[in-house]
Amino acid sequence: MKKTCFLLLCVFLLPGLLTACGSQEAPSPEQKTEAETVELTVWGAEEDEELLQELFTSFQAHYAGQASFQMTFQPQSESSCKDALLGDLEGGADVFAFADDQVAALAAAGGLDPIEDSAGIQSASLSAAVEAASVGGTLYAYPLTADNGYFLYYNKAYFSDEDIQSLDRMLELAAQAGRQVAMDWSSAWYVYSFFGNTGLTVGLNEDGLTNYCTWNSAEGDIRGVDVAEAMLSIAASPGFANMTDQEFLAGVQNGSVIAGVSGVWNAVAIQEAWGEAAGAAKLPTYTCAGKQVQMASFSGCKLIGVNAYSRHPEWAARLAEWITSEESQRLRFERRGQGPANINAANSPQVQASPAIAALLAQSEFSQLQRVGGKFWDPVSEFALNMAAGNPAGASLQAQLDRLAEGVAAR
Repeated sequence: MKKTCFLLLCVFLLPGLLTACGSQEAPSPEQKTEAETVELTVWGAEEDEELLQELFTSFQAHYAGQASFQMTFQPQSESSCKDALLGDLEGGADVFAFADDQVAALAAAGGLDPIEDSAGIQSASLSAAVEAASVGGTLYAYPLTADNGYFLYYNKAYFSDEDIQSLDRMLELAAQAGRQVAMDWSSAWYVYSFFGNTGLTVGLNEDGLTNYCTWNSAEGDIRGVDVAEAMLSIAASPGFANMTDQEFLAGVQNGSVIAGVSGVWNAVAIQEAWGEAAGAAKLPTYTCAGKQVQMASFSGCKLIGVNAYSRHPEWAARLAEWITSEESQRLRFERRGQGPANINAANSPQVQASPAIAALLAQSEFSQLQRVGGKFWDPVSEFALNMAAGNPAGASLQAQLDRLAEGVAAR
């Protein structure tokens, strides 16, 4: 009887035992581990959204099955990214584009960590881009472009190769044609062009935060007031227009602007507007203190950073690498006309044949890596806008330059 009961018990228990053994070898769908959900916020220039969305799609396809991604793009100016990020590091973007002059401040504030395994990135990138992305020889960001400078765009229907050597000649021809040569004097970034090759200096002090500035100097072959007087003369020409970058492009498209100072980000739109008449060259000379002075420029790179406070640092780093890969930089050049920081992409025949890139390279001889502290921008902009307006109150030029230099060097 006991044996019979035991056999019956085994019959009833056997299916359950088999099921239990089977579950160890082949778990049910409910028991499988779900893929990690990775939420990443990316900041970039508004005009880069379409390109970045395409890169997000290819990134997710490449890593399909390894995680469930939720990618969010938010427009954020590359020039003011630092201020936005440092205002709320923990709530800021995981991955962000920014201008290279902000890298030291972001690293010092803890917004960027040194990049691990940086040797591959350094060897694949142009040396100038690596330098721009580094602090004290340590790489803190991923090089994206090596073209953050400006040069001259001009319409060949109005100017010869000889004409574009002199700003005076260009303004004369533009006035005769009832057209304009444009430049943005509301931006201190562009205004540097008048001071950069005069012997008057500006830059960072050893503390890496404050500036020195001699733009108000009353000594030397070219004084500060000589530059101010030259700017007033340019502003007085009917062939000149003080325009923001957006206004410049609108003028190109409607035909009122036939030349201007800008960068590679406008190359595609200008080519579309002017067609075969689109030209690009180094900046011209301008008359200052009775001399022809070559206009200077700031140069730099755009970088991609990974927020040190990201909740998904490894995935954020992978996305940054994807956005700055050789293939992605080639695509960026094709879509946006921006010069790659990647060596192979930069040396491609397509990039080398670009008039805008050629002009940037020609201007690089007269450029300086942008390294100024935050107090530089507003005083220079205030001064230049008054010059653009013709100094309507007749205020002393020396007094205005003294105020500019004091503001730029303020602690």
